[in-house]
Amino acid sequence: MKNLIAFPVLGLAFVLQTAILSRITLLSGTIDLVLLIVVAWALQEQVQSAWHWAALAGLMAGFVSGLPPYVSLLGYILAVGLARFLLRQIWQAPILALFSVTFFSTLLMHLVTFLGLFLNGTSLSLGDVLTLITLPSVFLNLLFVLPVHAVIRDLALWVYPVEEFV
Repeated sequence: MKNLIAFPVLGLAFVLQTAILSRITLLSGTIDLVLLIVVAWALQEQVQSAWHWAALAGLMAGFVSGLPPYVSLLGYILAVGLARFLLRQIWQAPILALFSVTFFSTLLMHLVTFLGLFLNGTSLSLGDVLTLITLPSVFLNLLFVLPVHAVIRDLALWVYPVEEFV
């Protein structure tokens, strides 16, 4: 039952991302709200369904976007894998882990997207993609990750309440 909360949360995130946040651009980079939500969810220690959220986000992104479905699915699964790995390694500095995972998962997502488009025959210059899309997207994601993390932290505490010992 706790996994079902992913459907409305990620559905609302995709609606917000496609309708509103895609209009907020820096050069050609945009905010990836779904990636931020999946990363923030995966960095919560009490959460056990991070992989489910990554798979659902990847399938939803494959349905919504024009990319091949394996591209977004692989990108979100790699982002959750990185988040879970860093959660085990840097557990004493959660903000450092949050910013690190956001930075590297945005880079991973853009790299997987670039490779997927390259394999489909789209000719893009790697330099242009890095300077016009990836770096501005990294900056915007790092700017928005703290408010997203606060909301997702509250949601995780609501879904997985901490049991009080009396």
